[in-house]
Amino acid sequence: MSGDDDKFLSTTALARELELPVQQLFVTLRDYGWIERRAEAWLLTSKGEYEGGLYRDSRRFGRYIVWPKTLIQHPLLSAIESNQRITAASLRRFYPSLHPRHINRALAELGLQTHSLLGWELTPLGQRWGGQQAESENSGAFFVTWPHEIVDHPVVRRELSRLAFGSEAELPQSEEGEQDLFSSASNGGHDDVLGMDGHQLQSSLERRVCDWLYLAQLAHAHRRLLPCEEAIQADFYLPQGHIYIDCWSDDAAPGELSLRMRRRELYQELDLRFIEINQKDEPRLDEVLVRALLKFGIRC
Repeated sequence: MSGDDDKFLSTTALARELELPVQQLFVTLRDYGWIERRAEAWLLTSKGEYEGGLYRDSRRFGRYIVWPKTLIQHPLLSAIESNQRITAASLRRFYPSLHPRHINRALAELGLQTHSLLGWELTPLGQRWGGQQAESENSGAFFVTWPHEIVDHPVVRRELSRLAFGSEAELPQSEEGEQDLFSSASNGGHDDVLGMDGHQLQSSLERRVCDWLYLAQLAHAHRRLLPCEEAIQADFYLPQGHIYIDCWSDDAAPGELSLRMRRRELYQELDLRFIEINQKDEPRLDEVLVRALLKFGIRC
């Protein structure tokens, strides 16, 4: 490594020097207008270049951004409070495709908090992970705050990344293992994928719906036969409310499309309650399912 290289730090190394979560620094640099996301890469803006940001190339990781070590003393960066506490709502900043309600449920599924009539209450495990019980001044509802380090906790990152990006695998890495928060990893196609509850599913859309139902603590069956003589199955069935749910992926085969149309006819003929989730609904799945289930009297 040349002497010139010794004067620069990757974003990961800079985060370590500042004692900040890596994700927090990426988002902060983006919010400051120093970097921006285009396609599958981080790019320097004119502001970032003014602050001394440069590109480096690596055979293994490709092009990445480095910063002068002097930025450690930059007033904007040194003013970041690494001990500032965050909530599920502010965690959405790192996982914009997830609704805060979905993040809260994921944290509850890990055993870090639990939902009660009072709101979200901290568990002993959540307390060990740095959680603190808080109460809204306006409504009196309970909620939990977390240290910023929770963003980089490997378990939390694994679970929220899985929900946000559709895979349990680590997100694409840049130089020195920097996590690419805004990549859109996808599990498209019809190879079986595993839901959080162990269901073997046939598309990423099915997996997202299955995980949503599981985190909402709604008992559900997968591949449930309809109450008719034909051997036709719904994607999901909720005993509570007797509701059938079908997932319409954009890449469904012609035969599958014909079968789904037949299911729709049967739902109407038998006067069954049903919900159809389309591929376009995936980015706002929480909103779509909450509204659809509410029409049948189920609050989530």
